Amino acid sequence: MIRALTIRQPWAAAIAHADKRVENRTWPTSYRGALLIHAGKTVDRRAGRLANAVVRGLQLDLGAVLAVARITGCHGSAEEKAPCTPWSATGQFHHVLDDEVTALPLPIPWTGAQGLWVPPPALVDRVCQQLDADAARALREEAGPC
Repeated sequence: MIRALTIRQPWAAAIAHADKRVENRTWPTSYRGALLIHAGKTVDRRAGRLANAVVRGLQLDLGAVLAVARITGCHGSAEEKAPCTPWSATGQFHHVLDDEVTALPLPIPWTGAQGLWVPPPALVDRVCQQLDADAARALREEAGPC
């Protein structure tokens, strides 16, 4: 079953439109599979220069699904001798995303939730409308019965 994750801006935009392929969390996950990237309604004002430089000029949509990604792994930063990416934070679990992230042409306004959450069929349908036929079919199959 597909999941979604609410992420504050500018981090959500850095996943959808740049090369951020790790999401830092205080909790690990065993989930592997499709993930809707949902931008929360707040902006992380503590974002560093890396994030600000990458998203400069982008409209930071809030409270909307921005992209489709895939979680391929999770590890703790304590397991690393050096950060796995420039986006990695020490003392956090790194939810590793596949290199192929599909940004949606039109962000979909939706209310998010904490942690990994199950998107309702209506939201999955709206996302699928913006994907090519093969990607939409694969996402619907992964979402399970509606």
